[in-house]
Amino acid sequence: MAAGPNHPMGMNPDRSPAPSTSGKGSKASKGIVLGGIAVVTLLLIGYCSAQEDDYAEVNAECVDLDSQQPDGSYTVVDEDYCDDDDSHYHGSYGAYRWYYGGVRSGARVMRGTTVRPADVRIVSRQGTVIQRGGFGFRGGSGS
Repeated sequence: MAAGPNHPMGMNPDRSPAPSTSGKGSKASKGIVLGGIAVVTLLLIGYCSAQEDDYAEVNAECVDLDSQQPDGSYTVVDEDYCDDDDSHYHGSYGAYRWYYGGVRSGARVMRGTTVRPADVRIVSRQGTVIQRGGFGFRGGSGS
């Protein structure tokens, strides 16, 4: 290969050496990316919190499982019996249990289930939030 008169040793003027990187720019871009992820995460959490009101609400009654009648109804008892912090509680398959979505008639409830529904807000008659939509935890807020 012959060198041109203005280009000693056959160097191609179209190829210039790559610019050197000191690494400072990559740290800044990582910080921007992480900051962006944090902002998106906060927005997502805020959106999910706002959506809690969109969940269906289901009523729950504390019932005595040993009181089931032939019509399928149960006797409603004080919700303290279903509170896992109370001495009346007998475990998840004990004598007292939450009964979800039933129709109450006097001191009895029927046409519901003892299986906790998912993705709904469950509230007792006394106003205790048993489960907030979708998150599946219990918090007290009633009187």
